[in-house]
Amino acid sequence: MSLSRGEARDLLSSHGLRPRRQLGQNFVVDPNTLRRIVRLAKVAAGDRVLEIGAGLGALTEALLEVGARVRAVEVDPGLVAILSAREQLADAEIILGDAQTVDWSEVVPPAEGPWTLVANLPYNVATPVVLRILEQAPQVERILVMVQLEVADRLAAGPGEEAYGAASVRVAYHATASVVGKVPPTVFLPQPAVDSGLVEIIRRPHPAVDPRSATEAEIFALVKAAFGQRRKMLRRSLATMVTPEAFAAADVEPTRRPEELDVMAFGRLAAAVR
Repeated sequence: MSLSRGEARDLLSSHGLRPRRQLGQNFVVDPNTLRRIVRLAKVAAGDRVLEIGAGLGALTEALLEVGARVRAVEVDPGLVAILSAREQLADAEIILGDAQTVDWSEVVPPAEGPWTLVANLPYNVATPVVLRILEQAPQVERILVMVQLEVADRLAAGPGEEAYGAASVRVAYHATASVVGKVPPTVFLPQPAVDSGLVEIIRRPHPAVDPRSATEAEIFALVKAAFGQRRKMLRRSLATMVTPEAFAAADVEPTRRPEELDVMAFGRLAAAVR
């Protein structure tokens, strides 16, 4: 199922390639880790799976082995050439594209049904890619991604936790999230300097805040302003946006700090401001 470390090196070398740090390329070369990802993703035969950053195709192959229908997006043309040439990946659809700019309605059309995102995401784009999927691709109903452990903690954090921030609130608006595993650097080529985390994200049937009371844009304008000065009390960081009367109407103490508020509280503030 997996390319060994030596096989991965040889495959890259035969195409005149090496891992590119600027693209955050760290390839999984451990079959047990691949099986673990597929198991935690709860992917079964016939499921539609979106993979982002397919790399050398090790995870792609593991997903195909359980019968998933895989559509893999890869930004590096050199790696797309490798993926397209590997016989083991003949049943996967390989797309050359940048996950930060592609039109998800074209890559994974909603008319085809629900999708699951399973990926070893490049560290340098993991957070914006996950948020973009949540905000622009409602057809992706489940996500299991491997990211830098610090990022995994941030995506899944709740109010009061050290990692809680604006990204945590944005995830919580659309989904529930939890860190379901930790992965050491030794399973990668090249080995990163930090641990990785596996985070599971399940989309809510409806946003955490009713858009009729406050829109996503209205809520996240407050979130961005509040966490932009996270050490300050809300009455200061939001002084130009939220009046004392709005704080009272939202039942939010103005002396609280942003990391103490959940997404529903930010929603109440946005509704009160409106």
